[in-house]
Amino acid sequence: MRKKLKKPEVLAPAGTLEKLRTAIHYGADAVYIGGNAYGLRSRAGNFTYEEMQDGVRFAKENQAHVYVAANMVAHEGDMEGAGDFFRKIRDIGIRAVIVSDPALIEICVTEAPGLPIHLSTQSSATNYETLNFWKNEGLERVVLAREVSMDEIKEIRQHTDIEIEAFIHGAMCISYSGRCTLSNHMSARDANRGGCSQSCRWKYDLFEMDLTGKRQTVFSDDADEPFSMSAVDMSMINHIPDFIENGVDSLKIEGRMKSIHYVSTVSNVYRSIVDAYCNDPHNFVFQQVWEDELWKVAQRELATGFYYGVPDEKQQLFGKRRKIPVYKFIGQVLNYDEATKIATVQQRNSFSVGDEVEFYGPEFTHVYQKINKMWDESGELIERAAHPMMTVKIEMKQPVKALDMMRKRK
Repeated sequence: MRKKLKKPEVLAPAGTLEKLRTAIHYGADAVYIGGNAYGLRSRAGNFTYEEMQDGVRFAKENQAHVYVAANMVAHEGDMEGAGDFFRKIRDIGIRAVIVSDPALIEICVTEAPGLPIHLSTQSSATNYETLNFWKNEGLERVVLAREVSMDEIKEIRQHTDIEIEAFIHGAMCISYSGRCTLSNHMSARDANRGGCSQSCRWKYDLFEMDLTGKRQTVFSDDADEPFSMSAVDMSMINHIPDFIENGVDSLKIEGRMKSIHYVSTVSNVYRSIVDAYCNDPHNFVFQQVWEDELWKVAQRELATGFYYGVPDEKQQLFGKRRKIPVYKFIGQVLNYDEATKIATVQQRNSFSVGDEVEFYGPEFTHVYQKINKMWDESGELIERAAHPMMTVKIEMKQPVKALDMMRKRK
């Protein structure tokens, strides 16, 4: 008899309160955020305690969870105030904290009892002995290193019952689970304390010296194939059943610094795939519309990382892009008036009368239409919505809903 499948959590990034609400509205079971200290994304619009309270309140209203990443590598002095930080987020109602440094883990255990701890991917957990060690230390979940294979996940699951979280989508680090010092040397920004300048993604000139000592350019930044050390992004859109069958508890999307367009689209896609498979695994068929939808957001080229073998040169970024997203995020619906058939939209990028646009919402709802008539905040007819964040009213052929997103082809 087939064992009952456990539906995994869809875990989305939330760099701001707006992104938190967006991710949950578009299907995420949980989000991970950063506080104002101890995390690895110092530029991600991290949360104050008051914003955490608002986020937790919204999450609870929608049966979702909020986790806080505090996964920096702590140097002397970095741990000051950590106990108070962990106690405050525990009391706010944060579901768990994501930590990598053993000292911060110890502080959390001793000074904020009752706050569950998840081991960050920064700790490079790649085998079940490591997972069982952290289980014995009282941790609830381990976020696996991005270098594990699917076969290794299967073996890990067979030898431990601690919760497992694995990345399914987003940026890949060229170094081993983010343990890199390029940024430290090249821009004096500590990659493992929240300041990575992503030096690996810069474009470089590559030189060689001839026998006379003269420098010859091999690749140049303005040539067809500039050199970088950058990996393509991960996408496991075609392989979600493997994670579910191997007992992964949480499917993690990377991208706390990405837009609400990215967060909404990617959360929506993976929510749909997880639900479709868990609801009827025997008759599950991958739908091309899911992949098409994913490519409507800006991202690098996509591959499967280390899950099915060691990445080759095709999983590195160099030369001309092999695939480019062709859609642009242009607005978000604030409300829709059923009587007048008018949508009020907040502009995010310019659009004009005559544009063919797409509105989309949770559960893969889509509305396509041409903009025939629109008005500005004063009720004046306009031909173009050109000012960032302006409020625009649009005549609609079909209903839309608040928080639906609006985009068009570039």
